[in-house]
Amino acid sequence: MPAAATADVVVVGAGIVGAACAEALTAAGVRVVVVDRGAVASGTTASGEGNVLVSDKEPGPELELAIASRAEWGAVLARLPERVADVEWEDKGGVVVATTDPGPLKAFAAKQRAAGVDARVITPAEAFELEPLLTRDVTIGVHYPDDAQLQPVLAATALLTAVRARGSVVRSGVDALSVRTAGGRVVGLETSDGEIACGAVLNACGPWSGAFAAAAGAPIQVLPRRGMLLVTAPLPECVRHKVYDADYVGAVGSGDAELQTSTVVESTRAGTVLIGSSRERIGYDDSLRVNVLRELARKAVGLFPFLGDVPVMRTYGGFRPYAPDHLPVIGPDPRVSGLWHATGHEGAGIGLAASTGRLVTELFLGLTPHLAADPFRVDRPAVLAG
Repeated sequence: MPAAATADVVVVGAGIVGAACAEALTAAGVRVVVVDRGAVASGTTASGEGNVLVSDKEPGPELELAIASRAEWGAVLARLPERVADVEWEDKGGVVVATTDPGPLKAFAAKQRAAGVDARVITPAEAFELEPLLTRDVTIGVHYPDDAQLQPVLAATALLTAVRARGSVVRSGVDALSVRTAGGRVVGLETSDGEIACGAVLNACGPWSGAFAAAAGAPIQVLPRRGMLLVTAPLPECVRHKVYDADYVGAVGSGDAELQTSTVVESTRAGTVLIGSSRERIGYDDSLRVNVLRELARKAVGLFPFLGDVPVMRTYGGFRPYAPDHLPVIGPDPRVSGLWHATGHEGAGIGLAASTGRLVTELFLGLTPHLAADPFRVDRPAVLAG
């Protein structure tokens, strides 16, 4: 598509959230152009584990979005062209364990059950049946059958293949610079390759959403929060579920800028084991931090002792889009008519993408949203900047 062509919506960002929004919009008949300064899924999405979780969220709006999105992923995958529909989706379930006082994890599971999550408290013996190689220091576990996993780069690529198949366009290597307005509303997106005329622009820039929003005249507080992972050499089946320690929930919900680590271990279809996770707000510093990797390894061996004899094949990390109140930003911006946002999902973007795309589409078309959109609005104190 030439730079001067017209679209109903230009989606800025070809990661999993931008791809899901573009897929949902085009499925509803909206003409879309997706632009990204890099390749498809080359940013935050490429550094994700592929988690589709309901187990790690406190009751509230984000958990409601997660439950809805877990169900929505089935509908989204069913719409994909058959040749790309295998995104390594695994209904593997999750197991959360504690090795100290079982009370807090048991209480958390009770709160989640009250919010509609299938959270099954299990004994240590039952945890060992599900995961035979777990440390024998486990004091309690919770089994979450609805936790799932997919391969995020495959998923984003498949979503954008569907977008192209419907006649819309995806353009890599195009840097979005600012929006152009006339008569008080968006009429185009200025890019490094010229202007794209449009009626709306969707900011799905992930950790860089704050910078794009500022350039568009509507600054928001979305900050980068870095995370790192270890990847082992391929192994025979050894970890059957997504397994993490009870500290993970606290780390996810924390706003602390300092380094936080919690143990997350899971296998992939290729046989490698992914070991996480870390969180720290250090700007866009992507230098290798050996102290972080050492801490991840130490805690993983504490949860699965056999990992002490397993070689690490590589490590990778990336930046997650962090909103100060830990809620995504989804919907129209009242300051600039025609500017929309779908960002701030932090490390949950893979799991929340399907319902985010549906919600953006419903709001854009004036349909009744499938869940309450108000908690995610941009004009809330934690998100507005300047």
